[in-house]
Amino acid sequence: MMIAIPGVLDAAQLAQARAMLDAAPWEDGNATSGSQSALAKRNQQLPEGSAAARELGQMVLDGLGRSALFISAALPLKVFPPLFNRYAGGGRFDTHVDNAIRYQRGSDFRIRSDLSATLFLSDPADYDGGALVVEDTYGTHEVKLPAGDMILYPASSLHHVTSVTRGARTASFFWIQSMVRDDGQRRTLFDLDTAVQALAGELGQEHKEVIRLTGIYHNLLRRWAEA
Repeated sequence: MMIAIPGVLDAAQLAQARAMLDAAPWEDGNATSGSQSALAKRNQQLPEGSAAARELGQMVLDGLGRSALFISAALPLKVFPPLFNRYAGGGRFDTHVDNAIRYQRGSDFRIRSDLSATLFLSDPADYDGGALVVEDTYGTHEVKLPAGDMILYPASSLHHVTSVTRGARTASFFWIQSMVRDDGQRRTLFDLDTAVQALAGELGQEHKEVIRLTGIYHNLLRRWAEA
């Protein structure tokens, strides 16, 4: 499933992030590419171990921790330290699929990439092109969100970023290992959680049917989760 997560970063955080990114050094985006991606990618990336990347990455992680929608949709077990990229002057990323296992350079940290995430840091009006295009069993989806919003989608999806023909598109990107590996099971849990929360808003958290459905949710999570 694809889920848009609004407001991961607020206006003040976006201003701070942009100032830091404007002042930061950038390197060729292929510094962290696999062999397939290296043939398709034309962009720049913030050095993974730089002070700016670490500080901005923590800002993103803090924002995710405040998002109930992200927690419900992703059921995160591990989150790869956020990375940051920049597309300008025709930069693009041709169709590819993300690596199944992601390793953090210089450490023994690794995750299974169940979900991919792109957090937009540039306003859509500030650049032309630069849409994230994701292909799944339901068709092709073009995504270009307001700054501060994030798209979450299965890492197994084919996807690409269209050429940026004006301005610059900056974003954070990273991967999530979910407690629930299967995308269909995650979708079922997300739909059930959404329905339970809506029912609780109408009937109250202590209503017997809300309690019963909450129990069903947790029993399914208990059955499917890897923790």
